[in-house]
Amino acid sequence: MRILLVEDEVKAAEYLRKGLTESDYLVEVANTKLDARHLIEEESFDLVVLDIMLPQLNGWQLLEILKQRSSAPVLFLTARDSVEDRVRGLESGGDDYLVKPFSYAEFLARVRSLLRRGGTTRELDHLTVADLELDVISRKVTRDGKEITLTPREFSLLHLLLTHQEQVLARTDIATQLWDMNFDSDTKVVDVAVRRLKAKVDDGYSMRLIHNVRGVGYVLRAKPHS
Repeated sequence: MRILLVEDEVKAAEYLRKGLTESDYLVEVANTKLDARHLIEEESFDLVVLDIMLPQLNGWQLLEILKQRSSAPVLFLTARDSVEDRVRGLESGGDDYLVKPFSYAEFLARVRSLLRRGGTTRELDHLTVADLELDVISRKVTRDGKEITLTPREFSLLHLLLTHQEQVLARTDIATQLWDMNFDSDTKVVDVAVRRLKAKVDDGYSMRLIHNVRGVGYVLRAKPHS
């Protein structure tokens, strides 16, 4: 799968390129408007990752050019976090919208989701299990209608678990996606993070959603682990 990454921040682009390459994707990086236009006009891609805030030629303009030449899905990256901007991005032809700063886990999950669907449908705006709901656009989490306040890392962790419902995620996999690709799996950082998230999500409710799988990792499911 070929991915075009349009990002003017060189260090950020290199970090994402490295991660995607290690996940076996072929990645072309454009740091300038001229490079981006040339690649869009001359090459074909399965996905375009596009920073809206580009110098001289903004992402909205580049999206118009892209849509004239390609049917590839578009994942917007931006520091603009208003609901209005997110809605505009989706209604202008973008297929998903990720606000900076973001975790690599969430980024990779969205990339895989868009590629898996081939751009025919958009990333789900809402993820649910039982009475727990996560709104991707507004970044709002509720359980039984009550809002839960999460840190950015906790939100990314919950998003990861929700996008892998009923799947046991190893501690090393969680660490790799949420912290660093060379994360030291011997530390207890993952356990601490999950424990804090469970306290916010499960405490006070008869049904636990986040379960520990002894010796392996964690799973999110509506039924108790047997």
